[in-house]
Amino acid sequence: MINSIALQIPKTAQLTDEQFLAICRANPDLKLEKTATGELIIMPPTGGETGKQNAGINAQLWLWNQQNQRGVVFDSSIGFQLPNGSYRAPDASWVPQEKWNQLSIEQRKKFLPFCPDFVIELRSPHDSLSSLQAKMEEYLENGMRLGWLIDPENKQVEIYQQGQPKEILKNPQFLSGKTVLPEFTLDLEAIGFC
Repeated sequence: MINSIALQIPKTAQLTDEQFLAICRANPDLKLEKTATGELIIMPPTGGETGKQNAGINAQLWLWNQQNQRGVVFDSSIGFQLPNGSYRAPDASWVPQEKWNQLSIEQRKKFLPFCPDFVIELRSPHDSLSSLQAKMEEYLENGMRLGWLIDPENKQVEIYQQGQPKEILKNPQFLSGKTVLPEFTLDLEAIGFC
């Protein structure tokens, strides 16, 4: 099992936004994130089962959005620059159309300068649960309105929502988008979770 690697960058050599973007572009086969404290996180590719599940999640989210035209859906190749200065790439995410429309054409070509309103993180076998939980809390602190941490290994989903305590569901078949994604239901059985 290959774990993600955190490279420490000395405070005297902090990466600028442009330098981080250049590193990402020079290494398109790597999934990179940067924490608010300056650590550069290199994440290994996922295995087949996780990739299949993630494709199913993104397909369901995209289809719902296509039918409702409420916003923009992103897969795990997107980068978001959160207000705290970290750069994150959730497995699936969504922002309302109004938020997307406020961006210039140039801004849309770079890391998006905000936190998505909705985030899904799918735990793969190499992911530390505590690291993903910390990441979900970070999203929440930076403006996420609803987030799901899907953990196939433990057959549970942690739900993070603004103004609400974390909710843990054991072996759910469906997840509701609640008021953030009205009428969206993620069918976990369809992605092989159950």
